[in-house]
Amino acid sequence: MKRVLSAWAGIALLLLSTAAVAEEPARRPTRTDKCPVCGMFVSRYPDWTAAVTFQDGTSAWFDGAKDLFKFLAEPGWFLPGKKAADIRSVTVTDYYAVKALEAKEAFFVVGSDVFGPMGRELVPFGKRAEAEEFLRDHRGKKILRFADVNRAVLDGLD
Repeated sequence: MKRVLSAWAGIALLLLSTAAVAEEPARRPTRTDKCPVCGMFVSRYPDWTAAVTFQDGTSAWFDGAKDLFKFLAEPGWFLPGKKAADIRSVTVTDYYAVKALEAKEAFFVVGSDVFGPMGRELVPFGKRAEAEEFLRDHRGKKILRFADVNRAVLDGLD
């Protein structure tokens, strides 16, 4: 009897942990995920991906930080029914580490000679020193924080 209860407890834990995992977004976009801003297939640009995860566990993927910020300015325009209050987290891909980074913690270099999938891009870094090095090496114009990225910055990239 003890063995049967233990097996059921193990199955219950497995089901609960699977349910929790299923609610979390994929760590990388799938082949069919498209950027809601430009329509490009995001998985083709793994070094540039950005994502928004919503409270309901779904995600929207972007081919770069520039399109991510365009989306953040008007989520309902690109994904009808979604609003800023629905967003749980925002991530970008660190240019050097090539791993997900909380966008609000990132340093973004603008005006460099490095282009992303959609041309001029906000190039994200997790460390200020790396952003400064990149700025020097790639003729960047300035380093911005998340709150500094506005419509004028985005218009200057298009």
